[in-house]
Amino acid sequence: MFASESSVSGKIDVLHIKRAKQARRRRLEIQRLKSIGEEFVNLNRRFCYSSTQRDEVSSSDSSCLTSSSSSSDSGSVPAPAPASASASADKNSREEEMRSPPYGTVSVCGRRRAMEDAVTVVKGLLSSKLFDFFAVYDGHGGDGVAHVCRDRLHRILELEMESKVVGVAEVEVNWVELMTCCFLKVDEEVHGRGEEVEDFKSIGSTAVVAVVGNDKVVVANCGDSRAVLSRAGVAMPLSCDHKPDRPDEMQRVEDAGGRVINWNGWRVLGVLATSRSIGDHYLKDYVISVPEVTVTDRTENDEFLILASDGLWDVMTNEVACEVVRRCFRGRMGRASPSSHNSATSSGGGGPGEAAAVLAELAMARGSKDNISVVVVELQKSNGSSG
Repeated sequence: MFASESSVSGKIDVLHIKRAKQARRRRLEIQRLKSIGEEFVNLNRRFCYSSTQRDEVSSSDSSCLTSSSSSSDSGSVPAPAPASASASADKNSREEEMRSPPYGTVSVCGRRRAMEDAVTVVKGLLSSKLFDFFAVYDGHGGDGVAHVCRDRLHRILELEMESKVVGVAEVEVNWVELMTCCFLKVDEEVHGRGEEVEDFKSIGSTAVVAVVGNDKVVVANCGDSRAVLSRAGVAMPLSCDHKPDRPDEMQRVEDAGGRVINWNGWRVLGVLATSRSIGDHYLKDYVISVPEVTVTDRTENDEFLILASDGLWDVMTNEVACEVVRRCFRGRMGRASPSSHNSATSSGGGGPGEAAAVLAELAMARGSKDNISVVVVELQKSNGSSG
């Protein structure tokens, strides 16, 4: 009997020691992240508490850039080329690398137990040199819908672009119609899976998508992830957060017979903290999957584009995020992160992968409690070949 009690006591001691070590490692990690945050205290004072230019996207619809236009094409992996064609293939590869914008991505679980975000990057959509695809999906209730979006939305977009002969100069494309069709088709696929898998009925995902073309940036947003363009040193939101307390969104929900309730923050029926999403079919009468689409002409003053989930934007303004990326590009701030991806390196400064990693770490240092996914697309490097 005493031997048994001793054995149990020993196991408890080992468990306590293990937990203490884990807690200590966690404290050290938080201290390291806080040291990163201190570097940006001045930025916080300068931008976050400025009374002149607040960047809350939902506070003013006029801050969103909205227009309509066209263009597109997409891509697939080419078959292995014969040796005689290798020189030509290398040349084409170099040309594609020069044209396609450098980008970096990072996704971190943060203080959540599970990762529910997903990121998609497709260079050369429809195998063309005209368009690149970037997307951030922020799942809730589980990662299932975010994964469907990750795997399917860009493929559906390619099919729709092909059917409308997008990429032909003479063809005028209605991007609002095109993107809306794609989002609704993905939502239908999710609904179909919900008929087979019960869990799919009560989970969903936001989606912010950017199609970067030679002369335009098309952004489609459904939910509270966000896209921000930095142009000539100014942060320009290209999407509006779909928050339940946004006046027009609240009115839409109420007109449909729903209610927006302040229950630990404003929520549709006191449950969901976003008023639009893909999935969430138990709330589909009120939470729609129709995206808001913006089409922005590119200029030589465009610096970079940031796509991120609300794990970043809940604790950081547009201006601060853009200033952090600029500092990384100038080499004034940066770190190597094994979880970040650089498609290219900027000479004389940090690359977009480093910038994405720094943004994620700064968000954690500022107390973000959500998963954090960031995509940074450098636009100036591809401006030279844009038309």
